[in-house]
Amino acid sequence: MKFDRKIVQKIALRLLLVWLILAFIVLPNFNLLYTVFVNNGQVSFRAIEKVLKSERALKSIFNSFILACSMVVTINVVGTLVVLFTEYWDLKGAKMLKIGYMTSLIYGGVVLVTGYKFLYGDTGFLTNAMASFIPGFNRQWFVGFAAVLFVATFSSTSNHIMFLTSAVRNVDYHTIEAARNMGAKPFTVFWKIVLPTLKPTLFALTIFTFLSGLSAVSAPLIVGGADFQTINPMIITFAKSSSSKDIAAVLAIFLAIMTITLLVVLSRIERNGNYISISKTKARLKKQKIESPLWNAIAHLVAYVLFLIYMLPVVLIILFSFQDPVAIEKGQLDFSNFTLKNYSQLFTNAESFMPYVVSIVYAALAAVIVTLLGVVIARLVHKAEYKVDKLFQWGALMPWILPNTMIAVAFLFYFNNPQAVVFNRVLIGTLAIMLIAYVVVKMPFSYRMTRAAFFSIDNNMEEAAKSMGASTFYTMTRVIIPFLLPVLMSVMALNFNSLLADYDLSVFLYHPLFTPLGIVVRSASTETATTSAKAMIFVYTVVLMIMTSTSLYLTRTKDRKPPKKLRK
Repeated sequence: MKFDRKIVQKIALRLLLVWLILAFIVLPNFNLLYTVFVNNGQVSFRAIEKVLKSERALKSIFNSFILACSMVVTINVVGTLVVLFTEYWDLKGAKMLKIGYMTSLIYGGVVLVTGYKFLYGDTGFLTNAMASFIPGFNRQWFVGFAAVLFVATFSSTSNHIMFLTSAVRNVDYHTIEAARNMGAKPFTVFWKIVLPTLKPTLFALTIFTFLSGLSAVSAPLIVGGADFQTINPMIITFAKSSSSKDIAAVLAIFLAIMTITLLVVLSRIERNGNYISISKTKARLKKQKIESPLWNAIAHLVAYVLFLIYMLPVVLIILFSFQDPVAIEKGQLDFSNFTLKNYSQLFTNAESFMPYVVSIVYAALAAVIVTLLGVVIARLVHKAEYKVDKLFQWGALMPWILPNTMIAVAFLFYFNNPQAVVFNRVLIGTLAIMLIAYVVVKMPFSYRMTRAAFFSIDNNMEEAAKSMGASTFYTMTRVIIPFLLPVLMSVMALNFNSLLADYDLSVFLYHPLFTPLGIVVRSASTETATTSAKAMIFVYTVVLMIMTSTSLYLTRTKDRKPPKKLRK
């Protein structure tokens, strides 16, 4: 019996993907459920009872809801304003303002929050400045809910800058002109015409913001203090103790249930919305001048206050990176004490530079692997040669409804179990487990972005390649991937940047001999850290900003054309 080689390859590829999805997404999470709710072969809800009896656990759930609801308001207001100030209203210095607002794209997570703590904390530069002017000033002012909300707000507007900017630029200027010609006032035009066209984007950003608030880690952990801890920091705390690991697992499962429920409810609300465009031809948006002198002055004032809030941490972090450890510890900036010792230590001391090497290797490998997997799965789903191919989409998107901490706890429970069905920690290796976890959490984003890019491919281009005798592999590597390369490079860059200083997953799965950057930065932010360790945080942050900025710049390539022999 003669087998068709191509059919065998197609079946083998699909079986490999099924195995990967089952082994690293489905089974670990089902194992977590089984471990928590089955005891000695019988269903048990003892872990839930422990959570209900834990005041800290219940308070963390309440705090997560409060933070998520508050972030929806503050981030939408600030994020929308910064986009309108740079894209819709005609303000002086808009280009400079935009540079300041875009700083949230180049650093974030535990690195950003740690930087804010050293500036606004009890011995921070800004706290010292305010204490010198205000007698009896409370140095513990930047702790608790307000501090967490402040940091979360100004570190999470990057999505508004990326996505809402495009939505504003796509507003039809013909419609605005028509309304103005009919006597509509500027505020009416904005409220009745511009804002409704932004609703789909704002609603999507609201969903993402709410979920981010529920899953917040770095801000509550570092500046939340003892009185304001949310679910994820509590999961990290409980997971460190063998007697309370089941509480951590229940909280992770509860967070996943909330995430799934909210996605279903909010998505249904979004589908019921009616957003239409009545214009057949669109004109490019022209910036609107604020005619009222009072409102123009207020807009400029607010815009530049926000600019200072965004830029001040960046500028001070750069300046303090050239200060000696003693000055950093005291929060005193002295231009006469500038030194390159901190940077010299980073590049000459292997212990200081090692966290960067570890993080770069992990982030780069994960970014490349997950992007390639995204291409393969998106290709199968897009072509759908077999009916079962559509099911791979759900496998790729499954991690999207699971919080990162649940995935980390699931990996922790599953791969530490010597009786694991597929792998255990000894067999697969501790280092590989964290890499796999990185790939899993980034799969939904990589798949969604790549899947969207496939719709832009001209089918005639692929048909031309096949008619010239090109194999499927050749067509994929020499025609399709080069065409998608700008998108793929952007996806890899965003994945790389987001994983470079990761803490959420790393804290559960990292190997002590290969400590990543996020763990080192978090350790240096504690009260027991040495002055040298605290000084290195500023150097780490500056280098991190340079690396993320460079990766974003290098991936902003122009769209590529198909090979000449395939063009007509």
